[in-house]
Amino acid sequence: MGLRLVQVNIKAGDDAALGRFWADALGWEVDSEEPGVTNVEPVGFDWPDPSAVCIDFVAVPDPGTVRYRTHLDLGTASEAHHAELVARLKDLGARPAGVDAPWTVLADPEGNVFCVREPRELDRDTGPIAAVVVDCADPRAMAGFWGEATGWVVHEADGEHALLRAPEGIGPYLEFLRTPHVPGLAHRVHIDLLPNPVDAKAAELARLEALGAKPADVGQGDVPWTVMADPEGNEFCVLGRR
Repeated sequence: MGLRLVQVNIKAGDDAALGRFWADALGWEVDSEEPGVTNVEPVGFDWPDPSAVCIDFVAVPDPGTVRYRTHLDLGTASEAHHAELVARLKDLGARPAGVDAPWTVLADPEGNVFCVREPRELDRDTGPIAAVVVDCADPRAMAGFWGEATGWVVHEADGEHALLRAPEGIGPYLEFLRTPHVPGLAHRVHIDLLPNPVDAKAAELARLEALGAKPADVGQGDVPWTVMADPEGNEFCVLGRR
């Protein structure tokens, strides 16, 4: 039994257009399971697999353009690769986000902020998405919760920063950064977990509550997934059968 971190879910005004931008940005392909939902994943990917965290874009009437708790960091292999990737992303429709940092901060065509990291040895085998980054008040506590929730291995954890990765040692990192004034930030981006096996969902929900998660109501109605919130209020979904 357990939970697998399988994808990042991003609310979108135009899921198909935003999905195409990110597929081109990552060199991945697009699919659609139903109208209003666009899936982006590596070419030939057999979902779910720890080698990648996929992205689902879900159309909503008014996704908003605000600062979010969760964003994506893209990795680069060299200074030349960094420059080439940033130029290509701008050609695809990304724009500078006006943030001063050692890495490049961009916004996608719908205003979702993401980072293109400077070359790091840590990112050499992650794939194009180096990390799913979550702003938080207490990185060490968040690493404890999410490590227990997913079985991901904690590589670093202190008062400023925490880093987790799938136990197979492949795919992107889950990164927590201490950020002032986290409460009140919008939740346009969230993480989706898949029970393993799917039929163990009820037991996994009970385990999550024992770890400190709480059920959350975002107006989801009668759906096969369950919306939860971690101890700092970050919403995430536990997927189930249709």
